[in-house]
Amino acid sequence: MTERTSALDRVLRQAGGPEILDVLAERLSGADLTTLLLEVMRRRAQALSPADVLRRYGQDRFVAPAPIPFTRLRAAEDAVLSALPADVEVVTLAPVAPLGACSAVGPVDQNKVVSTIRNSEVAADPTNALALEAALRRRAAGPEPVRLAALQRVTRAQRFEGAAFFAHFTLFALVTAGRDTGDLAFERRHAAEHLAILSEAVRACGIPDPEARVTVLDERFERVAASLEAKPDPDRESGRGYYTGLCHKIYGDGLEVGDGGFVDWTARLLGNRKERLLISALGVDRLA
Repeated sequence: MTERTSALDRVLRQAGGPEILDVLAERLSGADLTTLLLEVMRRRAQALSPADVLRRYGQDRFVAPAPIPFTRLRAAEDAVLSALPADVEVVTLAPVAPLGACSAVGPVDQNKVVSTIRNSEVAADPTNALALEAALRRRAAGPEPVRLAALQRVTRAQRFEGAAFFAHFTLFALVTAGRDTGDLAFERRHAAEHLAILSEAVRACGIPDPEARVTVLDERFERVAASLEAKPDPDRESGRGYYTGLCHKIYGDGLEVGDGGFVDWTARLLGNRKERLLISALGVDRLA
């Protein structure tokens, strides 16, 4: 029995039995569940004193200020934006996304994001939100790809160990959504463009020699990889089952600062297997 299952069993016993979980998760409508949880949190907030709030602020890793100085972080944000071509639209994303924005389109456990009581979740990855925006635009788009970028402060619920890991951090995200044009032409063109933008963004942050590495996940993409200025990375383990076809990482001064690859999100969101999507992101706190 896992620690999570053991804790859940204990809570359900205290709440009156396992059927309470079925009621909350399946029988109540989304609106009714929100009404119930809002009242629960209102009562809990009423019971808190100012000292309680201050104590939580000093102990909760999710609410602590960023360890990176503001001026360094802002300089890095400006630097990565300077690498964008003029025809890539920068979007100001909301601080929350629809519930399931990560787990519904990819193999992501919902417990890795911070869910809210209003059928939404705290932003955990701007590429997911940009994919939703790109899908909406692709419904009315012609043959030209939709190319979007964003800077977003995100929160991840899982714990990481190490000096370069944070509970909340800023990501620079880039997505290109379009239609399959045959012969992997979309893939070759936009994989090269993403790697060029990411590499230039890292150089703009003062790191002179970024290194791109690519991993082929489908043998058809061997010639896509061969067309890229990147080092083969066949031993990569992360991202398999998340990306399709080909994925990439960006390193600066030996530290991993970026990640990306092809995903099937817009194809699934729009119900059209001809839709293609390439996503990429850089960790701005690491660059700063």
